[in-house]
Amino acid sequence: MLIVHVHVHVKPESVEEFSRATVENARASVREPGIARFDVVRQQDDATRFVLIEIYRDAEAAAAHKQTAHYAKWRDAVAPMMAEPRSSVKYNAVFPNSQG
Repeated sequence: MLIVHVHVHVKPESVEEFSRATVENARASVREPGIARFDVVRQQDDATRFVLIEIYRDAEAAAAHKQTAHYAKWRDAVAPMMAEPRSSVKYNAVFPNSQG
């Protein structure tokens, strides 16, 4: 399992539009066979900050996700909505994990 937390800071005037586009991307993403889970969360005390929690079955699934049409559509649509470049942190599952 590969877990990726994508941290996004959105311009205040773009919060609702970003949220809609990101939920649309998430709905398409969870249909990919290599994605175990795809969550979109918004910070409670700052509505301009989001974290996308992407859980892939393996690194190949993460690479395949970036080749999908829905990811490209999302990436291009939200780029001008960013208050700063998004960043990501990759994690390995400790518990539970697919290795047993």
